[in-house]
Amino acid sequence: MFAALRGWLFDSGGADKLPERVREAIRLQQERSEILIAWIQLAIVALVTTVYETSAMPEGVVQYDFAFETQVFATYGVFCVIRLFLAWRRLLRPWMLYVSVVADMALLMGLIFSFPLKYAQPAAFYLKVPTLLYVFLFIALRALRFEARFVVFTGLVAVAGWIGLVLYVESGKGGPLDVRTDDFVEYMTSNSLLIHAEVDKIIAILLTTAVLAIAIARARHLLVRAVSEGAAARDLSRFFDPDVADRIRSAHVSVKAGEGELRDATILTVDLRGFTRLSVELAPADVMKLLQDYQGRVCPLIVANGGNIDKFLGDGILASFGAVTPSSTAAADAMRAADAILAATAVWAAERQAAGLAPLAVGLALTAGRVVFGAVGDGERLEFTVIGDAVNLAAKLEKHNKEEKTQGLTDAATYALAERQGYRAPRPHEHRAGRVVGGVPDLVDIVVLGT
Repeated sequence: MFAALRGWLFDSGGADKLPERVREAIRLQQERSEILIAWIQLAIVALVTTVYETSAMPEGVVQYDFAFETQVFATYGVFCVIRLFLAWRRLLRPWMLYVSVVADMALLMGLIFSFPLKYAQPAAFYLKVPTLLYVFLFIALRALRFEARFVVFTGLVAVAGWIGLVLYVESGKGGPLDVRTDDFVEYMTSNSLLIHAEVDKIIAILLTTAVLAIAIARARHLLVRAVSEGAAARDLSRFFDPDVADRIRSAHVSVKAGEGELRDATILTVDLRGFTRLSVELAPADVMKLLQDYQGRVCPLIVANGGNIDKFLGDGILASFGAVTPSSTAAADAMRAADAILAATAVWAAERQAAGLAPLAVGLALTAGRVVFGAVGDGERLEFTVIGDAVNLAAKLEKHNKEEKTQGLTDAATYALAERQGYRAPRPHEHRAGRVVGGVPDLVDIVVLGT
């Protein structure tokens, strides 16, 4: 049982078993916490120094010419500045943190020990000073790192320090030998020692330490889980369209297969001409490099114009406008994306030709219509996609480019809709009426976007 408790409190929430990128993210969080702790320590030094240096002595009180706290504050201030520098440069090591805890408690206990000297009182005098309350602040300060071991160590050092001060009082070296009492009133109104009162203080410190350690251990496990899931979400978001990933993250309930929404959207399909032949002729690494070059030019143009990448079909790209997020300018946005893609791939073809490589061209098509956007799959593996006549017609028009000897096509209805939504063509587009498109039962009025 104790081994399990120790593991739960001090195994860093299982962080050692995590991938390196996740451990690095947790380390970064810890280092930021140490910078915050260092600043708070400096603030504590400034605050306490101000309080002690500005407090006035009552009339008639005998005071030694003693300024122990001034030297302590100055030394501790320098220590905190060094600690802040090390934290900022990411040079702090665990043993340094333990030393820092000891320094914190040495400051506090030394300050408490100085009170009888300053006010010319026996050692029992310091048992009642409120400065002991700063113990809880220093324990809580260590909780900012989200590691229970430092909280526990701080509490134990505080208890050891206070026990040392109590034993010093009981030894009589700091005042009269007969200082014990069982009378609480006498304890509160004189320089006497009530063991039960000191035990209460020690128990309070230990209980506070235990509660904070358990809370921090739980928080640490949640931190590790949150960082792990955050890293996984960032990695997985690279496999999803950003808007789809955001939709999944913000869903109030788990996404299920078979759920869909009706949307008025525009579908854009893009295909790389001659890729099948090249994929046989080129080495696998060259094939993937070619795909990356092609997709790296085309995909950002789709996203920049408000589109969402639905899927990659080898060298084909299926994108939607207004499906993931409703849009009143979906057709116009898709037309602008198509124009940008045709212009960019023309530049790409010229670059390849200048480099002595075979120029490559694309074929694309876009159509507007009502589609169903939703999740499909077997329940274990899901995929968001668009389904509908507009998707089918876009695919058929993209293939029809070969018949028309063109690079880009759309139907007249989609083109007219885009114009109503504010689209203005960079150059006149050719209209071809009554074309027979394979797989489409009716004649289609098409618009040539590029040849």
